[in-house]
Amino acid sequence: MSDRLTSAGCGVEVCLTSESGKEEASVPHCPHGPTLLFERYIRGAPSGEKFYACSACRDRKECSFYLKYGEKMSEARQEAWADISRASQPRFNHKQFCKRLSEFEALPTCKRRFCEDCSLLLLPDEWGEHQQHRVLQTVTSHQLTRPTHLLHPRENKKTNAQYLFSERTVQFFLSQVQQLGYNRVLCVGVPRLHETIQSQRAAGSSQLDSLLLDIDHRHAQFYDQEHFCHYNMFNYHFFDGDSARDACVQFLHRNHGDGVVMVTDPPFGGLVEVLCHCMKKLYGLWREGLTDTCSETEIPTLWIFPYFMEHRIVDSLPSYRMLDYKVEYENHPLYQEGPKSKKRGSPVRIFTNIPTDRVVLPQDKGYRFCALCRRYVAAENRHCQKCNCCTSKDGRTYVHCDLCKKCVKPAWSHCEPCGRCEPRDHVCSQRTHLAGCYICGDHGHKRRECPQRFSQERYTRTERMSGKRKRKMEGNNDAAVPDQKRTLQQERSSKKQKVKRKWKQSKRRQKL
Repeated sequence: MSDRLTSAGCGVEVCLTSESGKEEASVPHCPHGPTLLFERYIRGAPSGEKFYACSACRDRKECSFYLKYGEKMSEARQEAWADISRASQPRFNHKQFCKRLSEFEALPTCKRRFCEDCSLLLLPDEWGEHQQHRVLQTVTSHQLTRPTHLLHPRENKKTNAQYLFSERTVQFFLSQVQQLGYNRVLCVGVPRLHETIQSQRAAGSSQLDSLLLDIDHRHAQFYDQEHFCHYNMFNYHFFDGDSARDACVQFLHRNHGDGVVMVTDPPFGGLVEVLCHCMKKLYGLWREGLTDTCSETEIPTLWIFPYFMEHRIVDSLPSYRMLDYKVEYENHPLYQEGPKSKKRGSPVRIFTNIPTDRVVLPQDKGYRFCALCRRYVAAENRHCQKCNCCTSKDGRTYVHCDLCKKCVKPAWSHCEPCGRCEPRDHVCSQRTHLAGCYICGDHGHKRRECPQRFSQERYTRTERMSGKRKRKMEGNNDAAVPDQKRTLQQERSSKKQKVKRKWKQSKRRQKL
């Protein structure tokens, strides 16, 4: 789910608050841990309907949990969801996985088998259960240290699609971590980097250590409890409870919290506000182990995310800056180097709270140091004297618009009716419904900061329903008047009614 505004006149946003322990305990759970509170709103209404839904899945088909805010879940429904949660748990817990790994490593190579359908290392007494499955007959010790080459990446883009770093990207992160002087890496959703660090450490070629936090429980069969935690980055949930959380605490507090860096690669469709909220909780966990003389408030972090989400990240974490390095993935059809890749390269960048002049980008790939901006930039990113910075972001050289007083994409031109630069083939009235506050229409603030939202004059359910009926009648009457075209507002009202009808239908199906 995402915080977005549709042309139909409705939207959904997440409600994040600093909850106490008692309030956190009352939050309902789904198989992916504590749910998140969302609010569905419509134009003109100070408040909308609040409900709990899954934090990890944007598709209701993957996790259909839904509960209205303030509604009490029946015992039968609680038992049903408890059964669903138990059924979705791994076949073995982490301690059992560790014991199985020891037994598996003691077997000769010819007796080491891996079921590709179940993503499970097989012991000899389990071979019969998997005769009809795709089974890899031989697993070498090298393959055991490279789980991402054994496990098939998940491909559902609305849940937890997995895209793995290319070898060049992995080597870039390793070189940066070592060059910056860190000795521990907290890998949040970065299994390819974690396995490379651990394999080098096992071979004795590096002293760098790492801990993987990932929602994919399949990695638990390859790492002990000190190097893997089953974790949901969208609700700060450790699936194995206090034992997993304590392992993370010990890793962060080693050397009084010094020498650790976090590398995170969240799903690109995830809500930035939620990710930042949970990252701040990790920061708080890390600060507990610092000495009293240390003034740091955030773990040094490298966050991988698309460049067009920069404003959302910087709004939530003002200390972050975007680097020009283009992150490539091995199994993504477009975000990699090759004939099928994007013409301007990968749109994925690195956001960091580390001083940008300390992060050295590879000069053999065209990156250069801008002495005025005090950071490394891409070859196409030219310094603008009027903006006093290197402004390009998407792989093209931006051009300066004197009317807008900023640099814009080269394919854009200034539009007088819109009062800003837009694509040449744009429709002038297309984006007017996205401007300003969604409650009062003021351009000085957004819906979240609207004074009317927090005033005592709230819409009651009766008032909202009467308003809907009134708008519906007005729309029908206006549409029935001959020789009168439907206005943009009537079109939006009609689309909004269609969206609400579809939502009610889906809600009825869920109850059934």
